[in-house]
Amino acid sequence: MAEITMYSAQGCGYCQSAERLLARKGIAHINKIRVDTEPGQWEAMSAKTGRRTVPQIYIGELHVGGFDDLNALDVSGRLDALLNA
Repeated sequence: MAEITMYSAQGCGYCQSAERLLARKGIAHINKIRVDTEPGQWEAMSAKTGRRTVPQIYIGELHVGGFDDLNALDVSGRLDALLNA
């Protein structure tokens, strides 16, 4: 399974939805970077992704975007291949 990194914040419903989707796909561990509690991470996320919302999800080195993007990959059938690469 690919390594998953997710920028997230407490109380973020989209972050929780992304975690549930990934759990259904067999992902047992997500490297979470908390932008609300870890100083400088919000700015680092924004600079790296060009986005200012959470979650921001990486599968390996590939930035897939937020929950809507992750879900679209799943609906299109492409998520499993990325997770198993």
